Amino acid sequence: MPYVTRWDLDKTYLRTEFDTLGDLWRTALERPDQKRAVPGAAALLRALGETGARIHVLSGSPRQLRARVEEKLRIDGVRWDELTLKPNLSNMLRLRLRAVRDQLGYKLPVLLVAREEDQRRGEAEGGALEVLVGDDAEADAFVYSLYADVCEGTVGKSLLERVLAVGETYADQRAACMAALGNIVPGPTVARILIHLDRQSPPSDFDLYGPRVVPFYNYLQAAFVLVEDGIVDGRGPVAVASDLVEHRFDGEALARSYLDLHRRGHARGTAVPKVRAAVDAVRGRLEPLTLGRLDEMCDLIDSYMIAPPTPRPPRPFELDYVKLATRHRRGKNRKQFRVISE
Repeated sequence: MPYVTRWDLDKTYLRTEFDTLGDLWRTALERPDQKRAVPGAAALLRALGETGARIHVLSGSPRQLRARVEEKLRIDGVRWDELTLKPNLSNMLRLRLRAVRDQLGYKLPVLLVAREEDQRRGEAEGGALEVLVGDDAEADAFVYSLYADVCEGTVGKSLLERVLAVGETYADQRAACMAALGNIVPGPTVARILIHLDRQSPPSDFDLYGPRVVPFYNYLQAAFVLVEDGIVDGRGPVAVASDLVEHRFDGEALARSYLDLHRRGHARGTAVPKVRAAVDAVRGRLEPLTLGRLDEMCDLIDSYMIAPPTPRPPRPFELDYVKLATRHRRGKNRKQFRVISE
């Protein structure tokens, strides 16, 4: 089955700071080789690309950074099919000031139009599923979940209109959403929503979104989830774990990543045989330190699974999209810029 993966950029793929005006200025001036990817992010994105998935990078970064973003992706060896950046300069010139911070009015129309175009091309016919990756710094879990339920038909036209109105989106943004909705064939769309806990938000904050949304602390956790979902094979976690070893993760830290997922009910204990087989397939090509830590990781996870801790039972959830739109409108979930003296 073909997949589409849509990735946020700042704080999801790139280690970007934008809590102060100084942060924004430094980010704008960074050369591509100075931009830092979140450890393991590039490895997982490459693994998804190797499955033949269509890769859509969807970011709130301004369009003026396109050349630098593209060069950074090339440096990291990441293939992409689409790159969508936010028209912030246009928004400011048109005095659409709340659009500069808002994510609902920006990302939802882009996602719906992209889905419509994928179906028109035939890529979404027959149940092609999507993997959406974002972070906890903005409204990604909300927007992605709304998008998933709109595409599946759970959220209909009248409720979507109300959510967009409460979210204070602009008229053209609402029109784009409704036009795309009218052309989308409803059905299962989003296989998984992965939320990088850049702010170290409590994972329980995302329980209201249900089991489709998995908050993760590091990209090895995201890779484990995708292996157990059957979206990537065991080489994905091996590549991500090898990257984390370079960032001083030892075997125990790697194994604890899986144990944490299992305790939270996001892992079923089926990943390790696939990961161990992938390690064995490249054993002769791995650095001794990396190989030792990967073997330790697999052994420790196996030992955990002999008498695994009882996973947390699923919690009831009910999405009130109108309430969520109120919470997130005008980017209220983001930190206010703090002007600081250097």
